[in-house]
Amino acid sequence: MAAKAKAAEAAQEDTAGDAAEQPAQPKRKFALPSLKIMIIGAAAFAVLAGGGTYGYLHFFSHEKKEEAVVVKPAVFVDMPDVLVNLANSGPDRTQYLKVKVVLELPEQNLVAQIQPLMPRVMDAFQTYLRELRPTDLDGSAGLYRLKEELTRRVNVAVAPNKVTAVLFKEIVVQ
Repeated sequence: MAAKAKAAEAAQEDTAGDAAEQPAQPKRKFALPSLKIMIIGAAAFAVLAGGGTYGYLHFFSHEKKEEAVVVKPAVFVDMPDVLVNLANSGPDRTQYLKVKVVLELPEQNLVAQIQPLMPRVMDAFQTYLRELRPTDLDGSAGLYRLKEELTRRVNVAVAPNKVTAVLFKEIVVQ
């Protein structure tokens, strides 16, 4: 048994001596990628590839659809001139508003449906415009509000039909 112990001790000394004689191996800066890192990389690649494919199909196939769209020309209907006196709150002189208006319709067949309703539209214009004060028409914001309100009132008067916009040809405040 003593011989076995001496042999084992000698073997340990030989391995220790070999380790001391061999230079220490430098550690690697980067370890081999683990399975977790490879899975994350594959998932990131799949997301980027899917996003690129979606973008390509979405944006380039969309151009072909736009070429096939046919734009309908708008239809315009002239309204009679409207002349009203504006509301004033004092002894100031009376001011007048003269408006030339055009209605924009989405389709030609709506002209025949709206023509019989013109007295109702003119009444809506007259009653609203007589309530205005000269200060209501100041600046572009005042005209924008006037246009939006007239469009709303025309759409109420011609319902269930719909007017796209009310356009001003001329506005005079005197």
